[in-house]
Amino acid sequence: MADKKDLDFTYTTIDRIFRLSMGETADYSGAKYDGDFSMSLEEAQMEKHRFIADSLYIKYGSKVLDMACGWGPFIKYASQDRGGICTGLTLSEGQAEACQKHGMKVLVKDCRYIVPEDFGMFDAISCIGGLEHFCSVEEWKEGKQEKVYSDFFKTVSNLLPKGGRFYMQTMTFSKNMIDYEELDVKAKKGSAAHVMALMVKEFPGSWLPYGPEMVIRNAEPNFKLISKSSGRLDYIETISQWRKKFRKFNLKKYWLYLSLVPKYIMDKEFRHQVAVFKISPNKICFEKEIMDHYRLVFEKI
Repeated sequence: MADKKDLDFTYTTIDRIFRLSMGETADYSGAKYDGDFSMSLEEAQMEKHRFIADSLYIKYGSKVLDMACGWGPFIKYASQDRGGICTGLTLSEGQAEACQKHGMKVLVKDCRYIVPEDFGMFDAISCIGGLEHFCSVEEWKEGKQEKVYSDFFKTVSNLLPKGGRFYMQTMTFSKNMIDYEELDVKAKKGSAAHVMALMVKEFPGSWLPYGPEMVIRNAEPNFKLISKSSGRLDYIETISQWRKKFRKFNLKKYWLYLSLVPKYIMDKEFRHQVAVFKISPNKICFEKEIMDHYRLVFEKI
């Protein structure tokens, strides 16, 4: 799986730029427009949070675990709007420090290895975008991907009572995914080979599941599926809105951009990150249906 170094490379690198662009506790995952693109990004993210909280039956006093919590937007909603008692986990030091600064209980800890002895049991668990980082390219090549997901669902099951709910939001490979051997950062810009190679550079140590079916299959026999919906079109709009916000002028933010110039010159991998920023390969992957995006609600049986 993507380890702490990998996640720090992706998320801690952009921590201050992200917060200056999006807000201190903003959401870095697909929003929920459900086709109504007249909504603002903030309204669509709030709709997502409502949907998750409703699906998980979160109410006053509910004990909630948010795996791969990012900058804490769902923790903020679940605690302030629903009265939940929330714990968040991340592997990014930058994200954890930002959350802690705002009074959230967020720890730098690998959510795949949480046991009841760590924090006790939970009434509800969410994992918004975390599964995308759980299987590495190497594990996939070795045929371990299904076991990675199966083991993870066992971990989640051990933290929930019977009837407890788990929400997962994840990108998946879709019908136009190409063979791994075709990935090439030197391929024609915008091609499937090029954008997928950049995706691997953007998220080192990460490989996606092949469709929601792979995820649902490995949730069994501990969970039954309650609902499934694609957020692919919503994610395309989300990324479009992010791009506007990242480009909006802010003196501190643009000074940070300038401070990264030496790193751009000296670090080849960071130059790939800049290429990601320029073209948003995940948006292209959604548009070309190389990738899809799913919201999945499970219940422990």
